[in-house]
Formats: sequence, structure tokens, C-alpha cells
Amino acid sequence: MNKYGMQSFDTRDLIVREDIMGKAKELAALISTSEEVRHFQQAELKIQNHDRVQGLIATIKKKQKEIVAFESFGNKAMITKIEQEIEDLQDQIDGIPVVNEFQQSQSDINYLLQMVISVIRDTVSDKISVEAGTDAPPSTCGD
Repeated sequence: MNKYGMQSFDTRDLIVREDIMGKAKELAALISTSEEVRHFQQAELKIQNHDRVQGLIATIKKKQKEIVAFESFGNKAMITKIEQEIEDLQDQIDGIPVVNEFQQSQSDINYLLQMVISVIRDTVSDKISVEAGTDAPPSTCGD
């Protein structure tokens, strides 16, 4: 109990009720079958099968390893040069339409998840306010 006589919880000790977890899993399953997730999966598959994108990604990874090697030698000039090369490669990747499609699909899923979180947060907040009596004036008994 806290100083106000209410039970308090340490977040490490909270155990989410099974029914709440069950509904959360149901919601997650619904989201995973959404159009946004389907579109993301299709875009991801296109990226995985796009030879140019995969080649550029492999080159970037190689360049990142080169940076690590030059860092061990303290060669800042080469590091700067390679970082610029990586930036140029990333610009090439970003200019490929299937990459833009993939990035948009990621944004769409993030938006969907944020919207779901907002609805849950707002609904819980409204419920707490109503139950606490903050939305309704106190009743008066005039007997």
C-alpha cells in the first residue's frame, strides 16, 4: 500500500491478466492479417529478390568492414572517403522504386500500430475519468 491507501505495483512485479494477454494476442493476429502487413510482406519479398538492391547492400556491408579496419589503423582520411562512398550507395538504394515501396509499407504499419495504441490509450483514459467521476457532476440528494 502507498501513503494514499492504494495498492501500488513495481512494474517489474506486474503480471498481466491472462484475459488481457489473450485479447492482445487476438489483436496482434488481426493486425498481422491486415492489408498493411500483407503489402509490407510483398514489398519485403521484392527487396529480397532484387539483385541490384542486394548487391548494393552487400557492397555497403563490405565498406562498413573496411571502415572498421581503417579505424584500427587510425586512418581518418580513408574512413571519411569510405563513409562518403556508403552515403552514395545508400542514395542509389533510396532511388530504387521497390525500396520506396518497402519504406512506405513500413511507415503504414507503424501508423497502424500507433493508431491502435492511441485508441487503447484514449479508451482507457476515458474509462478511468468516467469511473473516477471527473466527467459527471457529483450527485446531490435532497431528501
